[in-house]
Order: sequence, then C-alpha cells, then structure tokens
Amino acid sequence: MNPLRSLILAAAGSDVIRRAVLATPGSKGLTERFVAGESCSDAVEAVRRLAADGLHATLDYLGEDVLEKAQAERTVQAYLRLLDQLHAQGLSGRAEVSVKLSATGLALDEKLAVDNAWRICAAAEQCGTTVTLDMEDHHATEATLRVLAELRHTWPSVGAVLQSALRRTEHDLAGLTGAGSRVRLCKGAYAAPAGIAFEDRHDVDLAYVRCANRLLAGEGYPMFATHDPRLIAVLGERIRWYGRAAGTYEYQLLHGVRPEEQRRLAGEGETVRVYVPYGEQWYGYLLRRLAERPANTAFFLRALASRS
Repeated sequence: MNPLRSLILAAAGSDVIRRAVLATPGSKGLTERFVAGESCSDAVEAVRRLAADGLHATLDYLGEDVLEKAQAERTVQAYLRLLDQLHAQGLSGRAEVSVKLSATGLALDEKLAVDNAWRICAAAEQCGTTVTLDMEDHHATEATLRVLAELRHTWPSVGAVLQSALRRTEHDLAGLTGAGSRVRLCKGAYAAPAGIAFEDRHDVDLAYVRCANRLLAGEGYPMFATHDPRLIAVLGERIRWYGRAAGTYEYQLLHGVRPEEQRRLAGEGETVRVYVPYGEQWYGYLLRRLAERPANTAFFLRALASRS
C-alpha cells in the first residue's frame, strides 16, 4: 500500500489529527465538495439538484463504530426522518439509502444491528425506495453478509456491497448473482493485511473486472461503483458483450467526484447513482476519500503542517 495512503487511513482513527483537520481554515471547502451537508434538509436538497441533472442518489448518514445503544437509535431516527422527507417531497423514486451496520449497533450486538436495520428497511419500503448495506472494514464482512441474508428474507431488494480489493469477494459473489439481487461492486476504501486484500492496484482492478463479469453474467442488478476512466470503458465493453440493456445495471460515483462524467453517462442514457454522504460525523469518510485520491493529499499535509 502507498505509504501516504497508509498514513491517511491511520489518521482516520486519530482524535488528535481529527482536531487538527477540523481547525484548518480550508477544511470547510473540501468537506463541502465531498459531503452534502450536516442536516436532513441538506441531503434532500442534494437529491433535488442531482435529479435535475438526470441523476439518482444513495444517501449515507455518516457515523460508524457506534458503541452505545443511544447512538445507534439516533442513526435509525436520522434515516427515518430522511425517508419521510424524501417521500413527502416526491423524491423517493430518485434516492435510496446506504446503511453502515456499525452505525446501527453491530459492535454492540448483531441482533441489535439487525433489528435497527429492519426498521430502516420497513420505512424504506413504505416510502417506495430501497436500502443498501454498506461494506466496511474486513473484520465486519462476515457479519454484514449474515445480516444481509436475514434482511433479504423479507426484503429481497436489499443491496449488498462487495470490495474487489478483498481476496474473498469472488467467492462471496457466488450466492449474490441471482434474480433481483442488487450488488454494488467497488474497489474498497479500507486498509487490510496482504493475506486478506490484494496489495497491487493492478490486481485490485483485475479482480474488479472478474467480479463485474460474474455479475453481468448473472440475473441480478449490478451497481458498478468506480471513477476510474479505464474501468468505466472496460465495463461499457463488457455490458455490450453480455447484451445488458440500459436499466438492468447502473453506475455509481461519489458526490463531488467527476461530476462531468456523471452527467455524461446520464446523458448517454445510463442510470447513474451518486453516493451522497451527510451528517456531522464526516471526518472518517473524508479521510478515506483523501486516501483514495492522491490529488487531494496536499490538503491533508497542509492540515498536519498547520498544527505542527
């Protein structure tokens, strides 16, 4: 792994560095690029703007590694308010929600996380939309897949997320390519040991293409999360080769990343969904975005220098 990327990912868990970044004058501008805002109304307004450009959204209320039941309950209530607002403003058809199980209490008790995710799924169904379970650090992979399987007994449309950086992902795909199965394929933004994850970026890309082929050959609904121009071009070729019609898959890109490409793909008739995070707990998310994109690391270094 790139040493600078390792440093930034380590900093995501550092309270000292978090305070340094928060105190940096330029932090607000970079945060606004990647995060829609802190409130429910900010998130809904972001969906409205994206819809005007022909884009869809998946909304993530930021916060993870919850260690108190009260915090998990706040997460659930935030999603319930968001879903109510989307429905009230006629935007449910343009947005779904992405949920991190660690934010619903997974570290406390798996049953608590299931029960809380269940409540969000029930509300999403009532509002006419869907839920995708975000994949997190590799330590949570098994538990996330167990919860996914349980939720899908009632809501088969609950989306899964798999990371091509993890060596196990091709195996995990085996039970997730059937009819109606929604799977978001991404490279992965979490650090993991070499025995668990591919170290070379080229190997991650090759694994991504192998997984994409399996998804396209299946009967499910693939959701391809990538900003890599080469991968987008390869995906276009593979989609044509498998004879997939528009609307039987989608592209996903992050809020604030390659917005011109988002609009270009949508203009060509593709379904494009933008991952829109919001909320006060944006620090860890922002650090992972910095680690993924080398062009942004100068900001991070300035933040460190300003407090040294």
